[in-house]
Amino acid sequence: MKNILFVAVLFVSTTIMAQKAKVTKGDWSALKGISVYNLEFDYSNLEIPKYDSEEEFLKDKMAKREEKEVGGGEKFKNSWFADREDRYEPKFIESFNKRWKNNEVSVGKNMGAEYTLKIHTTFLYPGYNVGVMRQNAKLEATISLVKSDNPDTVLFSVNYTKVEGYGAMGNDYNSGYRISEAYAKLGKEFAANIRKKAK
Repeated sequence: MKNILFVAVLFVSTTIMAQKAKVTKGDWSALKGISVYNLEFDYSNLEIPKYDSEEEFLKDKMAKREEKEVGGGEKFKNSWFADREDRYEPKFIESFNKRWKNNEVSVGKNMGAEYTLKIHTTFLYPGYNVGVMRQNAKLEATISLVKSDNPDTVLFSVNYTKVEGYGAMGNDYNSGYRISEAYAKLGKEFAANIRKKAK
């Protein structure tokens, strides 16, 4: 009985935490037969919980770090932006591409491909880990398909919500690492949706 209860609780927890994908334009068949995608990442108008803007978030976090260490605020700001190209984007690309054992489909930046996927991160929560307490990173993003030579015409668009990132065994004290794992999850789920639905 206890085992059944445990499995039920695990199932409910997994369902609650599961990311959601909602198509807002076109359908998955628009991606059928495309083997290579160029990627463009967009972080404009980023929503961060408890803050009116990304600028307000940075101002607050920089001030707190500056109190602890001179130069700590600027170091945090530089890392916040550098992590996009150094951590998040490579994680998404790696996670997506490794889902295709025979390289049937691949993504990358500056691929010169006929089609481009625009990945617009609209919501980002870095989470935290202070040892005795922790929260997963969370993100929401819109992935849109366009022809590379006609980027203003969206052929397909899907919104992902409740995408969470965390390190194995809770060993994720760095916010950039936690967020990068959310991008890995986004890449994994997007690849899985293409495989299942782009028919």
